[in-house]
Amino acid sequence: MEDNKMLNYIKDVIENMPNGWLNLTTHRLDIYDEKLAKTQFLDQFENLYKSNNSTTSALNRLPTAYDYIRLGHPLSCILEWGIANLNMQDANNVISFSSKTVPVLAILRKNLLDNKNTQIIYTGELPTSFNADVVKDVYGYKFELKKVEDATAISKFDGSTIFISHQNEIGNIELSENIDFFISLHAQLGSILVVNGEQNESYISEIQHVRRRETIAMTPANSLTALKLLVDQSSLKEDISNIETNKTSVLDSIKKITGTDTNPLVASSGLSIQYAIMMGLIDDALENHKGKAIKFIVPPNCYGGTNDQARRVATCRDNVEVVDLPVDGDNEMVQSIDSILDKIANEDAVPYIIAEIPTNPRVEVPNLLDLKAVLSKKRNTANGETAIDPVFILDQTFCPNIHFLGEGKILSTVRTISYASGSKFPSGGKCTAGYCVGNNKTEALMQKIKLHLSLCDNEATSLQYEILAKQLPSMNQRIVDAYKNSREFVSFIKKNLPEAKINFVSEELAQEGFTPSVFSLDLPTKGNTAEEKEAHKRELNLKLINLMITEIPNESKFCVSYGQLKGCYWTIPATSTQGTTKEGDKDYIVRASLSPDLDLELHKKIFSKFVDQI
Repeated sequence: MEDNKMLNYIKDVIENMPNGWLNLTTHRLDIYDEKLAKTQFLDQFENLYKSNNSTTSALNRLPTAYDYIRLGHPLSCILEWGIANLNMQDANNVISFSSKTVPVLAILRKNLLDNKNTQIIYTGELPTSFNADVVKDVYGYKFELKKVEDATAISKFDGSTIFISHQNEIGNIELSENIDFFISLHAQLGSILVVNGEQNESYISEIQHVRRRETIAMTPANSLTALKLLVDQSSLKEDISNIETNKTSVLDSIKKITGTDTNPLVASSGLSIQYAIMMGLIDDALENHKGKAIKFIVPPNCYGGTNDQARRVATCRDNVEVVDLPVDGDNEMVQSIDSILDKIANEDAVPYIIAEIPTNPRVEVPNLLDLKAVLSKKRNTANGETAIDPVFILDQTFCPNIHFLGEGKILSTVRTISYASGSKFPSGGKCTAGYCVGNNKTEALMQKIKLHLSLCDNEATSLQYEILAKQLPSMNQRIVDAYKNSREFVSFIKKNLPEAKINFVSEELAQEGFTPSVFSLDLPTKGNTAEEKEAHKRELNLKLINLMITEIPNESKFCVSYGQLKGCYWTIPATSTQGTTKEGDKDYIVRASLSPDLDLELHKKIFSKFVDQI
């Protein structure tokens, strides 16, 4: 009886849900409390369920669920909540994934760090992408594999038991006291993991963090499909989408946009492709530079997901280390890279550099000829032998239209891999899928990256390919139009608030093709001490953002996005994109990003109002 009530309620919610639940990739910071991110949405959703309120207006007032759609979103949360209720589980114990293999990797990661045994029991076949030898050799995870006819054949084990089962229905959970983790695989939708028993609850936050950093939750579209299957108690039908046609279109567009010849790789998110890059490069180093230390050189204040993921990868292998690369303010990227590469060469280690151009949030571009010279420089080890040349991993999300890698371009002669977050300009904010390309010197590396993208089952979904196929052809024009709006707004701010420090590309850099549509604003402040000045500036940051989103609610959003099709997005990097960055490296400034389609005159008018108030 209670099950029917719940399923009927979910059916009503599906009919009345806000459009943004299905179509937005980024959260609204005005209804987002990070400390309560994993509980607040479902707590308030449960209240609506108890009062049988499924109106669109009530659902629209619910706080943002989790972060982006990587860690979770309204539809994946409701799916997990529904499955949990049907199986008398806590909603926290049910975790959905777009990937079929990453939930296994998440458990193996924790058990590696806890020095705990794992056995993987399965019926039928393992996911086709799961390569046990690579998981053991490259990721360093330890486990036993065992095939059984059904769950009743599972016996007690000294460690964790993972049971994997292919399922056509949603929510059919097979648990017993000998199963610690149940993973159901659902064809093109992804997988659902159930954490069984109080003794395993310490895994939940660790598993969720893997989902946040190395993959994504089951996508909104697939979660909606799963919810419909749940309420109808029906089975999944075969996917008959035009994925191959769309994939060909997407790969052709990426080659054209980046000016490259090698085949691009497209993943479920920017961090999914970054994880494949990191693991692919580690794999290559283990094969070609046996016994040598691997160094990932990463700016400490870059995007928090990049920073956090790099350190999480290093935690799992003794021979992998993260080295800080100061790039902003008083530090210059090229000089920093030069000195760090000299040191790593002396140690005879393997250097991998991850950097953003332009940098985030200071929007700085290094001298590219100097960068090429430093990356191409021949270095020697302490023994006088030739040092291993670096691989430059370029995050060009801010300017994905720049040709860095093609024949004759600035980084064509240095081993370079470029990647971009797809929730920005590539899709216009319609999906999270990210991509990477390599120059002709990285063909072997790209094969390794492809292997790990496949192993993690992190390739873009069919709908993501469909969205990118529609959006990529117009991307370069959208970049041009959004830059024009940004340049005009920056010029207006300089004229009306000259005391503010604005970080944006120069006119000269724009002539070279660097036309981002994001800038950061260091507002003028006052006070008798450094602490008072900082506190006042932080108050002003919020005052400006709140004024913008209150006065222009249809266009201005308190959100971390960039490259969207419409509107203007405001954030404070220190409390959003730099969430896991060390406190001393955070930037408490305003970051604004403008789209090609917004009422710029109205934004100028409201900014003038802000200036009058301070």
